[in-house]
Amino acid sequence: MAASERTASEEPLLGFSTRAIHHGYDPAHHSRAVSHPIYTTSTFAFGSVAELDAAAALGGRLYAREFNPTTALLESRLASLEGAEDAVVIASGMAAFGALILSLLSQGDELVVHRTLYSNTTSMTEQGLPRFGIKTVPVDLSDPANLDAAVTSRSKAVYFETPINPTGDVLDIVAVADRARRAGLLVFVDGTFASPALQRPLQHGADVVLHSLTKYISGHGDLLGGALLGQAELIEEIRDRGLRYITGAVPSPVASSLILRGIKTLPLRMERHGSNALAIARMLDAHPLVEWVNYPLLPSHPRYAIAKKQMSAGSGMLSFGLRGGFESARRFLDNLKLITLAVSLGDAETLIMHPASLVRARLAVRPEAHLQRGVEDDLIRLSVGLEVEADLLGDLEQSLSGL
Repeated sequence: MAASERTASEEPLLGFSTRAIHHGYDPAHHSRAVSHPIYTTSTFAFGSVAELDAAAALGGRLYAREFNPTTALLESRLASLEGAEDAVVIASGMAAFGALILSLLSQGDELVVHRTLYSNTTSMTEQGLPRFGIKTVPVDLSDPANLDAAVTSRSKAVYFETPINPTGDVLDIVAVADRARRAGLLVFVDGTFASPALQRPLQHGADVVLHSLTKYISGHGDLLGGALLGQAELIEEIRDRGLRYITGAVPSPVASSLILRGIKTLPLRMERHGSNALAIARMLDAHPLVEWVNYPLLPSHPRYAIAKKQMSAGSGMLSFGLRGGFESARRFLDNLKLITLAVSLGDAETLIMHPASLVRARLAVRPEAHLQRGVEDDLIRLSVGLEVEADLLGDLEQSLSGL
């Protein structure tokens, strides 16, 4: 069997870090090249009509929207790391969400979502999906029992993030999935904030996991990408519908190659992100100017037990609020010297942003803009990077001292 055909279940003796580097690739099949090749072709040639017919009968491998060898290697490796039967890689995290919902839900269906989601996902659920006849029902899933009252005969799936953007809080995957299963719902979980290095929702009852590959999995802030992972039947349905004719949003082979490169260091990077974040969370939690800190891997956090149950360690994502609220948050961000003011996350650099400031600025062009439910004016989101811990603590301290 070729290395590219191996599945995660056939590599029981190989650890996560080993699979992050080697899974699915054998240099012997690629002119002994240690690094994988990048296939930049848009289409594929066949020696005969019969060969083309055979490829078409297998569901594709005719055109780059359906298949690319570099992207196929990335999908195989991601599936191995997530413990999934299959994976499909898409051009961005939002493209992945669109392909997921528009492939598996139809007009008249209802999607139950947690009340707090990534802002653009919130826009999609509030403004985009209703245009296609899909109703979204926001629920506070921090109490999984709330799901029961939200389910109707038209409910098809439940979707949530954990950890949650932008708060960094966690939801109990097992508890939500158990109730969803009893109601006959599919369970979709966005695991971007943790990555498969720290959390694998399929092991806790999810049917499909979504990742924005732009973030931790790639890890270098130089591309966009998304992925959906889970049961082979569901993933093939998304590939056949979502990529073939609904969105067509495939990544370039160069982007797939860069993500593969990032994956090789994912476990090491997540260790550093987490250790830096825990040190910062402890410092902020003890600071007199800080009103609150949300980092579930702090032992004092009310959802610490849930985080420990489903995550092997903490990621680099946390949020906090200052006693001076909105205005203090803005002054604090302006005082920073090392930490970068930027809206993304999961990069090597430490990035910080204030959602309320963005929303107020956007009102001039988007009157419908609003903070997600559960997000207040004082919330500051911090994506802790790979810098020296003491340097990050020093920058935060000097910024707080200037308030």
